[in-house]
Amino acid sequence: MSHPITDTEKAAFRAFAEPSAQSTNLPDVELQQPKTELVPVYAADPGDHEALLESFLEEQGEWEKYRPWDETTIANHESLALRIELVHEAGPRDHNWTVAAYESPVGERIWHTTATASTPVEIVHTLLDALASDSGAAVDLDDSVSEQAIAHATGPLTDSGWKQAVNGRWISWSPPNEDAVGVQFDAFAAQARGSTLPTWVIWGGNTADRPDWALHASPHTPTFALQALTFELTEGQGRRHISSTTRLTAPPLTQRPAPAPPAGPHRTL
Repeated sequence: MSHPITDTEKAAFRAFAEPSAQSTNLPDVELQQPKTELVPVYAADPGDHEALLESFLEEQGEWEKYRPWDETTIANHESLALRIELVHEAGPRDHNWTVAAYESPVGERIWHTTATASTPVEIVHTLLDALASDSGAAVDLDDSVSEQAIAHATGPLTDSGWKQAVNGRWISWSPPNEDAVGVQFDAFAAQARGSTLPTWVIWGGNTADRPDWALHASPHTPTFALQALTFELTEGQGRRHISSTTRLTAPPLTQRPAPAPPAGPHRTL
């Protein structure tokens, strides 16, 4: 004869048959999936500067690359009067690009432009393309930066409704949408002979005093190159990474069938 099942045994069977609260309330799993969005070029990610130089040299047969140090690659134009220098592994706000022109292979430097490692690659690409398209442009070292040259360089900004402001020696241009981007012209640096101060500053992100990226140009930087850069600011687009979160929820657990209660202990009469 079997003994009746006790209340303790019944509770144990119910606990086994029902999924526990801990099992049914498993936390969701969030996976970060990389995505990009199209934004104005001045708000884009820096991109791959190394790949930019490699593709530029592949497309431009008039340039030759050599790497005198592990941390620097230099590309010379066949005229030996133009040079591009890329410093590898520079800090985000450090200048990793220098583009310069010289009077002759052994002459003085005429003009130069630098860009920080955080500068969107599309903007640097615009500078290199402008240089390659008109590498033989003449520069008059005795000619100061004229009002006409300034107007030509900033024409795309004016055409796009950028606001011009004068503050002492500085002339600045900012977009009508108040985005953190701008162009500055230093009238003092433009007129001072032998000045090491940049005449032009093109910047983006944060503030003009401490931008996320910046491009600096000396007084005799060709107007056509500056105009190409300001046009890129107003019309260009680039890619920016955004975080996309995918939420994965644990599937509900299937209730397990309760096992048949074991027969109670038998007693032989």
